[in-house]
Amino acid sequence: QEAELSMRRRLGASEGDLLVVQGNLAGTYNQLGRHEEALSIKRDVYFGCLRLNGEEHEATIIEALNYAMTLASLQRFEEARSLLRKTIPVVRRSRGENSENTLRMRGLYATAVYLDEGATLDDLREAVTTLEDAERITRRLLGGAHPFMVAIEEGLREARDALRARSAAP
Repeated sequence: QEAELSMRRRLGASEGDLLVVQGNLAGTYNQLGRHEEALSIKRDVYFGCLRLNGEEHEATIIEALNYAMTLASLQRFEEARSLLRKTIPVVRRSRGENSENTLRMRGLYATAVYLDEGATLDDLREAVTTLEDAERITRRLLGGAHPFMVAIEEGLREARDALRARSAAP
């Protein structure tokens, strides 16, 4: 994929095409365990889409989600939450409260909260409330057997466990 990116650059491919290839390359780097390199590329792809297409464009929304997922997977929870705090209102406004991307971003935000050891009790309560709301909407829209629904339920269990553990701590 590095060769494809190089070739497309030489041939004068559009910026949008180059961003797609860069996103694919970042995915490959992730699979190879080259997570920091993948993160750098995903950051570039997100900001490239933002500049090229604007914040409400589907490609920008997807790349924001990809970038935030990578941040969270690298335990850079505050950065993930910061990005999601900016993008969730945009997705809600442009796609609606019930869109899958809105639900995915809200679920990821809650996950970045409850996995963060520095989260306060109020943060954890917010994560649980967010996931309860996302679970209700997801169940209504996608049904109880949908893989995303299963992930939301698992996240909700983990968030409740984190809240319970933090509440019981001295």
